[in-house]
Amino acid sequence: MRVLTLNVNGLRAAARHGFFDWLPEQRADVVCLQEIRAQEAQLSEDVFRPRGLHCSYLYADRGGYSGVAVLSRKRPDAVIRGLARSAGNARAWREFDAEARYLELRFGALSVVSVYLPSGSSGEARQQAKFRFLDLFMPYLVRLRKRGRSYVLCGDWNIAHKQIDIENWRSNQKHSGFLPEERAWMDDLLGSVGYVDAFRAVDPRPRQYTWWSNRGRAWEKNVGWRIDYQIVTPDLARAVKSASIYKDQRFSDHAPLLIDYALPR
Repeated sequence: MRVLTLNVNGLRAAARHGFFDWLPEQRADVVCLQEIRAQEAQLSEDVFRPRGLHCSYLYADRGGYSGVAVLSRKRPDAVIRGLARSAGNARAWREFDAEARYLELRFGALSVVSVYLPSGSSGEARQQAKFRFLDLFMPYLVRLRKRGRSYVLCGDWNIAHKQIDIENWRSNQKHSGFLPEERAWMDDLLGSVGYVDAFRAVDPRPRQYTWWSNRGRAWEKNVGWRIDYQIVTPDLARAVKSASIYKDQRFSDHAPLLIDYALPR
């Protein structure tokens, strides 16, 4: 099974940059997209529903903002839109479900999720929203471990976990995305809670980034952050066979992350 994840930073813009021309060549079984930044009427063209793929979109209440999608070769058994029902505490999740940040597709005992965590880079109010999301999301992720399902949680988590995951780590320790509290949250997720960073299961190299600022020739100099992940339940850790970050073309300010899993048929 090949799973591809990408923050498209506007799906219509990514399409203009050739994303849907490139996609068939990758032979992905599941494609997770974040920040589609569109409403249903704006994605009515055939290009947004490629032949041979089942397309599930989740749109934010606010136009031109957030939103996630999952495209799959196999028809899902179920589609879970948002977290209010599946995670409980519907009132607390209402804020984030309005922003369309979680879409889960179930295939038998396997779930593939497209998730887009809030960014706090625009100011303190959004950073506090990000902390609220993290405080709600962790208990939910703990409960997922008890369900007996296999999970691949794909998306833009807006956190660089370790120094190896960010080029200028010293100067970014007080910036959203590399704050001590955020990194400690990832420590718990990939430590005591037991999830696995699928990319790092097979690729320990430094300077492997998935996002670059549009300022200061960051892409050209590879001054980046690794904030896009495929986080998996531990039963899938040994199934990870290869991982790659595609950088030959640019579809957005993020790069596609592709991971191959060896799963029983």
